[in-house]
Amino acid sequence: MRSYSLQDSKVLDTRMSKNGLIIRRRRECLNTGRRFVTEEQIIREGIIVIKRDGRREPFEREKIINGIRKSTEKRPIEAEQIEMLINDVMDALEERYDTEIPSIVIGEAIMEHLKQIDHIAYVRFASVYKDFRDISDLQEDLKTLGAER
Repeated sequence: MRSYSLQDSKVLDTRMSKNGLIIRRRRECLNTGRRFVTEEQIIREGIIVIKRDGRREPFEREKIINGIRKSTEKRPIEAEQIEMLINDVMDALEERYDTEIPSIVIGEAIMEHLKQIDHIAYVRFASVYKDFRDISDLQEDLKTLGAER
């Protein structure tokens, strides 16, 4: 794989991804004339998550991705749907909150989105997130889910 210098290239075309977080640029090397593509990802920084016990931690997108991936494992859900779910949740939360977001709000928002996509993934996520104490707690949640359908 050949490497090119961005300083020795010109931009031919710029496009924003559907979710608005990736900028894709088609470039041309000024020295060789070869064309190549770069992708620039927009990273949200400075967000603090307030945990249930009051601790504050820097927001880690990977934690959300891992939780959602576990709950959607072996389900007919595409990676793009997961990415859109995360982006939708984060966009909505950033509109409501400045730099500190309670973890409970993040979890609730994810569950609401999963409920719209796949009920099994929702139940899997909720069973870990809500930390059901016994089967009756889970049954109550399932009853509510069934009534919403």
